[in-house]
Amino acid sequence: MASRLNNLAAFHQKLAKADRILAICGAGLSAASGLPTFRGAGGLWRNYEATDLATPEAFAEDPGLVWLFYAYRRHMALQTKPSAGHHALAALAKKRPNFLCLTQNVDNLSPRAGHPASQLRTLHGSLFTLKCSSPSCSYVEPSNTSDPLCPSLAPASVDPPDPSQPGKIPLLDPSHPLPTIQPSSLPQCPRCASSGTSSLLRPGVVWFGESLDPSMLSEIDAWIDQGPIDLILVVGTSSVVYPAAGYAERARTKGHTSVVTVNKEVEKVMWRKGEDLAFQGGAEEWLGRMLEPVIGGVTPGIFNRVEDGLGPVFVHVVR
Repeated sequence: MASRLNNLAAFHQKLAKADRILAICGAGLSAASGLPTFRGAGGLWRNYEATDLATPEAFAEDPGLVWLFYAYRRHMALQTKPSAGHHALAALAKKRPNFLCLTQNVDNLSPRAGHPASQLRTLHGSLFTLKCSSPSCSYVEPSNTSDPLCPSLAPASVDPPDPSQPGKIPLLDPSHPLPTIQPSSLPQCPRCASSGTSSLLRPGVVWFGESLDPSMLSEIDAWIDQGPIDLILVVGTSSVVYPAAGYAERARTKGHTSVVTVNKEVEKVMWRKGEDLAFQGGAEEWLGRMLEPVIGGVTPGIFNRVEDGLGPVFVHVVR
């Protein structure tokens, strides 16, 4: 098994023969940008489990609290930059037209890295899409990067005086009471307002208990069914959230497909077949080296110096 761990030569042999490539990416891809995962250490936001706030029930009970949580995540995502891993996958997409990337991330870093939209599927939506919370309204507003989103959410856009201690800002300090936000001061749906009704806008992400976009899932299934897939890259995900967790095996052609895992905790996501490989470490550490024969040489850190007009690299955050 050791020969299948961190074996660049073996991977490059597979890459040279690969035409159809699928990537399945999770929060670990964005960890190098300063956006840690929900699970494990860093899963708390104030004294709340982050996953408990990502539900329709939480939004119905306290939309102000949920919006503060998501406004903070929007702010953090806007303050950081795509990592070397994001850029390496974007470069692969531009070189290989038969490459498709499925990301569970909602931070918009892959598009900001230049990943072509036609080769990227954002399974769980985007922090920067707003949509009406009313089931009878289909209003959607994409690519809203306002920060703060509205005056009542301005506390979520305050930066700590010491970037190494984000918990010093009042919003993240549980000893500081959160401001009470009335629903009337949160983002409102303009379509509903024009018809004389009142509905809140909500983040355009897929919350726990909600279904993914069926048309997007059909597109992914159709792409997988076009023919055998040579390589499946499983990057920065523990493969426990479905349907993303099932795509590696769904897309595997027996005796043909190699599943290649890139994860800091690779022992928790062990390879299953003899043709599979694994790389222990971050996507920013490995993807550039792994994909170098296709995308060219990578100078360490060069991707993180690419300017995209959205400010400097920021800080470690609690996601």
